[in-house]
Amino acid sequence: MRHLLLRFICKAISPQEFRINSVFFQTCPPLYTMYPKNFLEPVYKPTEIDQVQEDEELRANYEYAPIKAALNWQTSSVFHDPLVNKFVSMATFTGLKNSSRQQLHKAFRRIKEIQLTKYHKAETEEDKQKIILNPFEIFHLAVENCKPIMELCPVRRGGIRYQVPTPVMSNRQRFLAMDWLIAAARDHDQKNDTYSNRLAIELIDAAHNDGRVVKKKQDLHRQCEANRAYAHYRWV
Repeated sequence: MRHLLLRFICKAISPQEFRINSVFFQTCPPLYTMYPKNFLEPVYKPTEIDQVQEDEELRANYEYAPIKAALNWQTSSVFHDPLVNKFVSMATFTGLKNSSRQQLHKAFRRIKEIQLTKYHKAETEEDKQKIILNPFEIFHLAVENCKPIMELCPVRRGGIRYQVPTPVMSNRQRFLAMDWLIAAARDHDQKNDTYSNRLAIELIDAAHNDGRVVKKKQDLHRQCEANRAYAHYRWV
């Protein structure tokens, strides 16, 4: 009876992912399965396009070889930034992605206003050159400065749980940096301030190796340094 009911549910429900008895059934086909192996991957980034045009061998390969069709999110626009899109997806709350993107653009606009104010108040030409006016450059620099190198992972040995310092992979470094920035911007201590303004201030502080997020990363590194005696528990 149970098998008949499970078969009936599988035939009646056909979403991309559904859950039955705590078991996930993935029905999404892998990408590019329709193309043979001799088809080349599409080149859509402006930097990669310039490299193909400069290299004669690569250009000859792409001139006479079949190329796969680009996906709908792959674009050669100068405004396309994978890191910004990743940040928007992480900051999305209750599925309102457009709202999250608008808040990030407001934060970029606020960063531009703050940096232009500093630029016009600077007295010498050297001070003006040190000020970064591009919000995207500030965003990338802030995320890079907030990436932790080490983190603490709990390891149980002999009935005792030790906090063992372990290196962090590049993907998790990016995830932790953006997650800390979003959490700092969502802090409701400053009730009279908006989310976009708080995010702009956090990004500017992080770009200058200052602020709460950078302090949190430094505190984590100090804890890892203090627990370096437990590092051998990673392999025991």
